[in-house]
Amino acid sequence: MQKQLKTLLQNSLVFLDLLMMAAGYAIIYIIFKPKIEGAGLRPYLEFFTLLATCWILISLAARVYFKNNILSFESFTKRTVQVYLFWIISLMAFLFFTREIIISRTFIFLVIVGYAFLLFINRFIYLGISNYFRSSRNLFNKVMIIGYNETAKKLNEYFEEEGINRRVVGFVEEEKNIHELSKQPIFTDFHNTIEQAIRLDVQEIYSTITPEQNPLIYNLMHRAQMECIRFRIVPDLSIFVNQPMVVSYVGDMPVLSLRPEPLDDEGNRIKKRVLDIVISLIAIIFVLSWLLPIIALLIIIESKGPVFFIQLRSGRNNKTFYCYKFRSMKKNDDADKMQATKNDFRITKIGRILRKTSLDEFPQFFNVLKGDMTVVGPRPHMIKHTEDYSKLVDLFMIRQFLKPGITGWAQINGHRGEISDTEQIKSRVNHDLWYLENWNIWLDIKIIFLTVYNVFKGEKNAY
Repeated sequence: MQKQLKTLLQNSLVFLDLLMMAAGYAIIYIIFKPKIEGAGLRPYLEFFTLLATCWILISLAARVYFKNNILSFESFTKRTVQVYLFWIISLMAFLFFTREIIISRTFIFLVIVGYAFLLFINRFIYLGISNYFRSSRNLFNKVMIIGYNETAKKLNEYFEEEGINRRVVGFVEEEKNIHELSKQPIFTDFHNTIEQAIRLDVQEIYSTITPEQNPLIYNLMHRAQMECIRFRIVPDLSIFVNQPMVVSYVGDMPVLSLRPEPLDDEGNRIKKRVLDIVISLIAIIFVLSWLLPIIALLIIIESKGPVFFIQLRSGRNNKTFYCYKFRSMKKNDDADKMQATKNDFRITKIGRILRKTSLDEFPQFFNVLKGDMTVVGPRPHMIKHTEDYSKLVDLFMIRQFLKPGITGWAQINGHRGEISDTEQIKSRVNHDLWYLENWNIWLDIKIIFLTVYNVFKGEKNAY
C-alpha cells in the first residue's frame, strides 16, 4: 500500500475517533444540561480537553494508529481496547488525585460508556472503509511479477501483508526454473508477458530479473510503457551480497548498508541530543544539586578515598572517555579489570545502597551534558572488557557505533549486573543492536520510564 494512502487512512481514523468523542460528549451534555445549570460550561470544556488529550497521548504511546497496525482489523481493535481501558484508569486517577475538575459523576460515567459504544461503531466504519479500499477498482493495482525466485516470493509476501493497495495476479517464469507450486498462476511464456498483463488488466509489472540477466526485459519495459503499464525492476541483491541489506541513496545513487541506523540521520541525532540535554539538566538541577552533598558526605564518612570513581571507558566509535560514578567500593587495584560480583567484598555499605538504587550512576548525567554519553544507549564497558568481549562476540563492536547510555534496551530487559558467561554478553549485544536498528524518540522515552519503574520495583541483578 502506498505511503500516501496509509497516511490518509491513518489521519482519517484519528479524526474519526476524536470527532465521535466530541459528538458524543456534546449530545450527552445537551441531554444532561437541565440538571447542571448551576455548574457552568467551563468545567465541562476542561474535562473534554482532558479526555481528548489523554486519548491522543495514550494512543501515541500504544501506537494504536501506527501505519502497520491499522492494516490489520484484529490488531487495530485489540490495541483500541487496551488504550480505552488505560484511558479510563488514567482519567480516574487524575480526577481522584487532583480533584481540580468538579463535574457530575453520572455525566462522567455516561461519557465513558458512551465513548465505548461510539468506538465500537467506529471500528465497523473502519472495517467498511478497509473493505472499500480492498474492493475498489480505482484504489488498488493488479500486479504481475516477472521471475519466480526468492526475491519474487518475498515481494509477493510484502504485498499480501499490506493487503490493500496491490494484488498479485501471477508470476512469469521459464518452465525449467519452476520447482514448486504457487497460490497465483505462473505464466511460462516470456514473449506473451504484455499480452497476459493486458488480458488480466494489470497496472504494474515488477521484474525480479534484470535486463543484464535476460535482454528480453528491455523489450518488455518498452512495450509495457506503450500500453500504459508501469514497469519496475526489483534487483536481487543476493547476487552482490549474500545477506540482508538496507538500501539508501546518495543523490540518485543506491547505497547498500548492512543494517538500518536511524541515528545516522542528523535530524534524529539532534532530537536525541535535545532530549539528553533536557533530562540531564533536570537531573542535575533538581536531584543532584541536593543529593550530591549528602551522598558525598556519607561516602567520606564510611571509607577513605575520593567521592567520585572516574574510569576510562569505551565510547562512541570506540573512542575512550572518562566515565563518572559515585564511588561504591573501597580503593582496590582490580577496579579497571574486575567487574562487581554478588557479595563483592570491595563494595562498601553505602555503596551497596547506591548500586541497588542505581544512584551511583547519577554523576553520568554530567557525561551526558558534556556529550560523551547519552541517557539511553548501550552501557559503556571498561577498556579491558571491550577488548575481551569483542573477541567473544563477532558483532560486539557494532554497538560502539552509538554513544554509551546511562540505561538501555538491554538493561530494562533484565541484562544488568555481572556477566558470567558468553551467552549473557551475546544476548546483551543482540539487544543493543536491536536498539541501534529500531531507535526512535518514543522508544527512548519508554526505556526511561521503564528504568525508573524498575528502580522502584527493585532488580535482583542490581549489586
